[in-house]
Amino acid sequence: MTNTAINPTQKLSQFTDHWSPKVISSFNNNDIMVVKAQGEFNWHSHPDTDDFFMVLKGKLTIKLRDGDVHLNEGELYVVPKGVEHCPVAEEEVHLLLIEPKGTPNTGDESTAAKKVEL
Repeated sequence: MTNTAINPTQKLSQFTDHWSPKVISSFNNNDIMVVKAQGEFNWHSHPDTDDFFMVLKGKLTIKLRDGDVHLNEGELYVVPKGVEHCPVAEEEVHLLLIEPKGTPNTGDESTAAKKVEL
């Protein structure tokens, strides 16, 4: 346990790669992560967990098979478990993500980015 506040913006300044979530904290067996994203990710789903996205900077579109969700800075959206989705960022966006430890970001362990702790 530490008595130090975590600044997501400061953590985001430590890397430049896209679509590679960085763990900045955890709670109740969940990872709290930040990620920089640009361009289109792949279509995927998470069969056992919801997918939490919060925009810290920029804009994100989450494509769903039945319509898109557009998120602006300060907004969040939770993709229900099992729902296929595809995040898209026309320009670089900074996101806060929360998911159970061990959840692959692509929904498939073989194609998922390795989680790194900052």
